[in-house]
Amino acid sequence: MKKLELLKKYFGYDSFRPLQEEIIDSVIAGKDLMVVMPTGGGKSMCFQLPSLLLDGITLVVSPLIALMKDQVDALRANGIAASYFNSSQDATQQQEMLEELRSGRLKLIYVAPESIGLLNNHLQGIPVSLIAVDEAHCISTWGHDFRPAYTQLSYFKTSFPDANLIALTATADRATRADIKKQLGIQNAEEYVSSFDRPNLTLEVRPGNNRLQQMRRFLQKNKDESGIIYCLSRKTCESLASKISAYGFDAAAYHAGLSHEERENVQEKFIKDDLKIVCATIAFGMGIDKSNVRFVLHYNMPKNIEGYYQEIGRAGRDGINSHALLFHSYADVIQLRKFAEGSGNSELQIAKLERMKQFAEALTCRRKMLLSYFNEYLDEDCGNCDVCLNKPDFFDATLPAQKALSAIIRTNERASLNLLIDVLRGAQNAAIMESGFQHIKTYGAGKEITWNNWQQYIVQMINQGLVEIAFHENNHLKITPQGKEVLFNGRKVSLAVIPKPEELPSRRAQRTKEELPTEVNRDLYEALRKTRLQLANAGNLAPYMIFSDATLKDMAARIPLDDNEFADITGVGTHKHDTYGAKFLKMISEFKDDRKKDFVYRDEIIKPKKAKKKSTGPKKDTVMETVLLFREGKTIQEIAAIRNYQPGTILNHLTKRYESHNDIDLEKLIDPKDYDLIAADFEQIKDAESLKSIFEHFDGKIDYGSLRLGLTLLNEKAAI
Repeated sequence: MKKLELLKKYFGYDSFRPLQEEIIDSVIAGKDLMVVMPTGGGKSMCFQLPSLLLDGITLVVSPLIALMKDQVDALRANGIAASYFNSSQDATQQQEMLEELRSGRLKLIYVAPESIGLLNNHLQGIPVSLIAVDEAHCISTWGHDFRPAYTQLSYFKTSFPDANLIALTATADRATRADIKKQLGIQNAEEYVSSFDRPNLTLEVRPGNNRLQQMRRFLQKNKDESGIIYCLSRKTCESLASKISAYGFDAAAYHAGLSHEERENVQEKFIKDDLKIVCATIAFGMGIDKSNVRFVLHYNMPKNIEGYYQEIGRAGRDGINSHALLFHSYADVIQLRKFAEGSGNSELQIAKLERMKQFAEALTCRRKMLLSYFNEYLDEDCGNCDVCLNKPDFFDATLPAQKALSAIIRTNERASLNLLIDVLRGAQNAAIMESGFQHIKTYGAGKEITWNNWQQYIVQMINQGLVEIAFHENNHLKITPQGKEVLFNGRKVSLAVIPKPEELPSRRAQRTKEELPTEVNRDLYEALRKTRLQLANAGNLAPYMIFSDATLKDMAARIPLDDNEFADITGVGTHKHDTYGAKFLKMISEFKDDRKKDFVYRDEIIKPKKAKKKSTGPKKDTVMETVLLFREGKTIQEIAAIRNYQPGTILNHLTKRYESHNDIDLEKLIDPKDYDLIAADFEQIKDAESLKSIFEHFDGKIDYGSLRLGLTLLNEKAAI
């Protein structure tokens, strides 16, 4: 069977995510690989699908003992023969698994690194085609979660010479990747580094003052959603879970101080949607394949960007808009610095903590900064972080940026951030004199800029991907290809004006919520969730193992009424279609019959209460064409470009659709400032003879499309 057929049959997808197909082809070709793919990017597919094409066993090494059962259950729910071997099983369970192994019925075996020695003897004579080392950063002392048990994995290449090896992790910079390959004996492995961009995640950072009250307000706005709140200490987890529960939210604590049974109970309830919020240390979440986590909050600042990125990656794995909110305070930095000073590689940990602090205090696009940390660069700001949504003032900083970049090159890329600033300001300290940097051309070239401002500017240049920090080379600054464009090819640089402390804005990112077209569709979605929960409880499975939230939303929007339409829904594979299709189709059919008068099916409303007489001709067609593009998730600007119309014309189409069918959320489409202006003068303009006179009333500052949209909303409110 071909790859795409297997993808659809067992996983329910019609196409691969970026890099997946290339990685799978390389695995099947017998190559050793180093794969870096962010959380939610589809790492598991890179070894799960090849296991179905290879003749022997695929051995998956994972540190996640508590989650292996969930991962194996999810595979079995897809119709794939998988099992696990670890210390949580009793002797009978292990014997049953070994019997499956000997009989040749298994395709994948998950094993903890601590249990490999016990399993090794049973693998003799069993063909092992592929070894996948998951969470591979645990093998590297350069990584953010070093696990000594992983060091024994270096024997794989000699013990299983016919098996190719694939190392996978969600976060690893260049130094960590090199160390992983060295430790596993695959120095020549091809590297695949996927995009780290998760555009569906809204990134927000807030100062940590009154964080409990801020968090309470946030949870109130997201009271029906699942989320994780990360804390630094076990005590904070317990205290926070208690306070949140007292506020009326469904919350529990999770940390290493709890018994195995307590942790397993919290985890299982969260996965099965019986618990909404978990207050946890970083021990929680690694490997959890719960797709409908809508928010990740950090009550305390993480110790490094790798950990932060991996933790926020647990939100929105179904691709639906989700929120990552970080609180930071100076007290957190002090505590984390104390932790770092007691570690084995304190200098590296402190440098990475400083980079995390710079992220929290950034005045430039946070997504740009995150991506540049992993050597990926955005040309434009993301528009979906608190900085982008509350832009600071910028100035043309090309000249000071060129001075800094020139100084980096003239110091042979051997200067740290502090030393580089001293060079630019012409300092006369021992570090300058010993290095001889007082003789380079750019020595003292930036003395007119204060030390603190230079620090902020260079950090912004790092955030923009013009400069990078080589943590494995004493934190020296290196110029990137983008930086060379500025220095040699005239690329312009804009940097944020450094505000005084009292001028710092209180940033608030506006969370966008994925909405279905009408109330009926939303009701159907909730009914689908209840059906999923009933089936999950009956099969002792987590709800997401049956279908993800994204799959249910696709059902609610497209309303499949037969087997073929149901099979076309995103995330419905052959096995799940055969197992659950009839139950969901019956439920949808019954729901449709109950709500027949106002039910939305695909693009039209059946018997709408205020339906206008159907017209024939191009006008209806052109409106519907716009509506269909809008329902695909296109923005007004994108639709205007596709259809070669002005944005105002597109707004007119959507307003007309709203007037006839009431199934477009108009309030999302109008600029709040325009709406406020129209509302303020509504009494004066509501009886105007023409839209042109209203356009002139506002001196042409509000376009026709927005005017009509605003008037429609205000007229409707006036009628209520």
